[in-house]
Amino acid sequence: MRRIAVIGGGWAGCAAAVELAHRGYPVCLFESARSLGGRARAVEINGLPLDNGQHILLGAYSETLRLMRVTGIDPADVLLRLPLQMRYPANSGGMDFVTPRLPAPLHVLFALLRARGLAREDKLALARFSTTARWMDWQLHTDCSVAELLERFDQTDRLIRLMWRPLCIAALNTPPERASAQVFLNVLRDSLGARRAASDMLVPRVDLTGVFPKHAGTFVEQKGGKVLCGTTIARVDNDGTGWQLQITSASGAEQAQFDGVVIATQASHAAGLLEGLVETPLPTFEYEPISTCYLQYAQDFRLAQPFYALLDNAASEQWGQFVFDRGQLDPNHAGLLSVVVSASSEAIAAGHDALATAIATQLATVFQEPALTRPQWTKVISEKRATFSCTPALARPMNRTGLKGLVIAGDYTESDYPATLESAVRSGVQAANCLIG
Repeated sequence: MRRIAVIGGGWAGCAAAVELAHRGYPVCLFESARSLGGRARAVEINGLPLDNGQHILLGAYSETLRLMRVTGIDPADVLLRLPLQMRYPANSGGMDFVTPRLPAPLHVLFALLRARGLAREDKLALARFSTTARWMDWQLHTDCSVAELLERFDQTDRLIRLMWRPLCIAALNTPPERASAQVFLNVLRDSLGARRAASDMLVPRVDLTGVFPKHAGTFVEQKGGKVLCGTTIARVDNDGTGWQLQITSASGAEQAQFDGVVIATQASHAAGLLEGLVETPLPTFEYEPISTCYLQYAQDFRLAQPFYALLDNAASEQWGQFVFDRGQLDPNHAGLLSVVVSASSEAIAAGHDALATAIATQLATVFQEPALTRPQWTKVISEKRATFSCTPALARPMNRTGLKGLVIAGDYTESDYPATLESAVRSGVQAANCLIG
């Protein structure tokens, strides 16, 4: 039986390890941090198990949902399933768009007919976009920016501001002016353009480590594998008989040999491990940050629904794009709000304290609750290299390195999707298949 090492315990590494273990291969999963999850993991904040960033999954995340079930997780236990929606607080100048539980594409049509806050020309523009994209089979001859695509499809300024821009930033973590239109269409194809359940929004009820990575580690161990956290791989070599890993942990340094290796670290670290092994180096990516602001209020405070979209406006320092009522996801988090700021370079320029103050003011304004300016405590977490900048016609490497028994995995590898949890999971599964296929 071939022994396989997976370097990196993020979602791509966990997916590769689970797929390999599920198919009967002994796996050793190495992670340099103290816990699994990578850039989507649990952290402790004021004694609460929260996340290093708020996430939303989609019903279209088929591989993520499949591997959750493989590891014994019922997605309904850890994810709140909501219909596709873009709902802004009342009197905030936004809109209210919620899809009913009807077969596709009727769910979008009825949502459009019932939507409040959109004028007739806005609704016609959205219908025209959807119809034309379907007719094009969601494909472009030449990639361009999302902003160019929306202009080409004659989308109204209001529809862009209330729907397309926030969807683009949330999905690709890249502003429409620089984001890939083809990748954006791919996301829409598999959500708006697919069956109704694929467009559902899945909001984690538990911390992100508990959604999948923790169960992935347990599954690997149950199948006879090992999970070694707090362990760094300094070098990967091949002497013709197998792959040697130079391993560093609290107990010291050692070497171990494996028949196959999946490098599932961030691209920059993977490039270092591949140096001298492959002729073509990994591309250098530009990155975008994501910031999440947690604000704790009195335990009896709650929003009218689990989450809302927010109108961001850099000119007036309104940075928040979505706000989540964590108390409606987990009763232990009563009164806790989390606000997401994607592509947050400008928002964090003045520092975390300034951002938290600005977000508290924004919440007080849009919900017309002056007390929201005075949270009991706040905490901002910024992942400065959260995702690569998903620009048009971006070259992304394949899983195969050209060397037998050595593959890479990560949300940056070749994929229809941007840097999402699903693209990481799909890459991990593909890497596993490359090794054993």
